[in-house]
Order: sequence, then structure tokens, then C-alpha cells
Amino acid sequence: MYEENQYNKEQEGMKEQENKELDSSRKKPDVEIREMEIDDIAAVFHLGEQLFKARDVPNLYRTWDEYEVINFFQGDSEFCLVAEVEEKIVGFILGTTVTKSRSAWKYGLMVWLGVDPEFHRYGIATKLFMDFKDSMLEDGVRMLLVDTEADNDDALHFFRRIGFGNPAEHLYLSLNLAADLKRYKKKN
Repeated sequence: MYEENQYNKEQEGMKEQENKELDSSRKKPDVEIREMEIDDIAAVFHLGEQLFKARDVPNLYRTWDEYEVINFFQGDSEFCLVAEVEEKIVGFILGTTVTKSRSAWKYGLMVWLGVDPEFHRYGIATKLFMDFKDSMLEDGVRMLLVDTEADNDDALHFFRRIGFGNPAEHLYLSLNLAADLKRYKKKN
């Protein structure tokens, strides 16, 4: 029994050493999280272009375009954060707040969160979210909402890990009005 326990301890020690070696070979970059500035808009837009492609997410009801970044920056710049490594934008988070009439609650919406794939697994998304959450709290937000595709397992795991819960299925339906528009224009 003693020999078996000693063997297990040795095996655990070897595994810990292997994990340390793997971690040390992949050094965490020095990441700065800050509010987005006007000069960051192009970099954020181009990173978003790489991450949010319509062909990869065909039923995404929001589309990534140059107006997304500009509109969030102009409307709620305090909820637009970037992650920077060696003066390069490697991640961002864009959000807004909503106040419903006849409600004391203020809601925060995390609309876009993206990290350059080369910088995945360094905790950058978590750092972005934590600063975003702090900004929301400073603004009096009582509930934070986020949505993602039902089959986006990585995003679902991330959101659960940082504290989101109560996932609810939500369907988005579409109606193509192209033919109706042609008839309408012809008629009028």
C-alpha cells in the first residue's frame, strides 16, 4: 500500500512538472486592457472581420461591418475596451446599456467579444470581460446579458465559467422581402 501511494505521488509530481514545462514554453504576454480610442477603430474592425464571418455563422442576426464599431464607439465608448500586446490590438469587447421604461433596472449587453486566435488561452477574454463588468457596475447595471449561437461550445463554456447562467433558447426567424419589394416598387 505504501509503495502504491509513493508511486502515485511520483506520477503526480511528474505530471505537475510536465505541465509547468508546457506552461513555461508558452509565456503569457503582457496584456494591457484599456478603453478603445478613435485610432483603434480600424484595428478592431479588421480583427472583427477575421473573427465574425457570415459564412461561418450564417444565422448571425447581427452583422459585422464598419458601422458596428463606429456606432458602439460613438454611443457607449466607456463600454468599448481593447486588449493590447506590444502596441497591437489582440482583442476587444463592445457593449451597451438598456434602460426599460417603468423599470428600475438597468441592463448591460455584451454584444461583441473577440480575441485574435494567436492569443487564445492566455486569459485575454476573461481580462476584457472583468474590466467590462467593472464598467457596467460603475454605471449602475443590475443585470448583464449576452447571447451566442447554441452550438458555439467554446463561447458557452467561457460564459458559464465567468458566471453566466440560465441559458434560454431563442429563435431568430427571417423573412426575405426581395420579391415583395420588387412588386411594391413596380406598383408605386
